[in-house]
Amino acid sequence: MKSVLVTGATINTGVAIVEKFASEGKNVVFTGRDPEKVAEAEKKYRAQFPNVNILGCAIDSLLDERTVDEEGVAEMFKFLDEKGIFIETLVLNAADQGLGQKIFENPITDFMKVINTNVVWNYCLCEHAAARMKENGGGSIVFINSNTAYRAIPDRVAYVASKGGQLGLMRALVIDLGKYNIRVNAVLPGMIRTDRWEKNPDFYRDVPSRFTPIGDVADGADIADAVWYFAECARNTTGAELVVDGGNTVQLYPIVK
Repeated sequence: MKSVLVTGATINTGVAIVEKFASEGKNVVFTGRDPEKVAEAEKKYRAQFPNVNILGCAIDSLLDERTVDEEGVAEMFKFLDEKGIFIETLVLNAADQGLGQKIFENPITDFMKVINTNVVWNYCLCEHAAARMKENGGGSIVFINSNTAYRAIPDRVAYVASKGGQLGLMRALVIDLGKYNIRVNAVLPGMIRTDRWEKNPDFYRDVPSRFTPIGDVADGADIADAVWYFAECARNTTGAELVVDGGNTVQLYPIVK
């Protein structure tokens, strides 16, 4: 059974990506860290989309700050194999945001935790998914990256570094996996309306990145549409970056009105 795997899909953008693919009739596997939240989301998705198969898997990225849970990834894919589920599209949405990391205050393990989650763990997922895509005629991998890969922001050094590293990983995978008809691309969102937007209205009212050339920021559905393009509409596109940030990346400074 062909399916899409979306990581980090119990809240925010991950939910929108699941809803996009399920609404188009695609079977979906999704992950989250908290087993209770995964079970709750699975119940909700199945009620919302009764005509497709939806399965939630509880999995965390790390055993500790220094150690990626490679065994957990292997077990998840073995579980999917046993159920006859083939992941034809892998959407790497889950991320450690690395909020508030100050270079002279946070320990090195805080930096390692973000890099290991956003780069090393994602590589592990790609390795397992691509091995199966290779045997099944190909597939698609889509990184949910960030425009901060090119435009740094304060106190997010590990996150910014991880997103730059992700793009390097994406390009390398393009070369190594292209011969197996596996395409690898990246969506680069800017600011997105998430639960953090709702919880911190004073901050998001004045933050510079909300002042985009088109006067708006993305919803989760905007990111989901970009993922859908790469997965379903871009047969001859690999190694590409699609920026979804209202034009933020191209401006020298925000025009605050």
